[in-house]
Amino acid sequence: MRAVLDVVLLALQLYTWLLIAMAILSWLVAFNVVNTRNSVIAAIWDFLIRITEPVLRPIRNMLPSMGGIDISPIILLLIIFFIQRVIVLYLYPSVY
Repeated sequence: MRAVLDVVLLALQLYTWLLIAMAILSWLVAFNVVNTRNSVIAAIWDFLIRITEPVLRPIRNMLPSMGGIDISPIILLLIIFFIQRVIVLYLYPSVY
């Protein structure tokens, strides 16, 4: 059972890094530092959007309009950190 929890923790950590990469790349695209007409950037952008958007969309729908500021990745990161803490502090020690 600990192996399953380790895999879940690893998947949550990987998803955290994907969210951070998506946020940074969205800032770089918004400030025109990188161009999405570049095929490599477009492929990375498309991958990150396809991975993160299904989870971020319901959070965006619940949040009120913030005037162009998207805090849904921050909310999702807080949820992921909460799940990780629950696993590490409560589930992991009780599994033999």
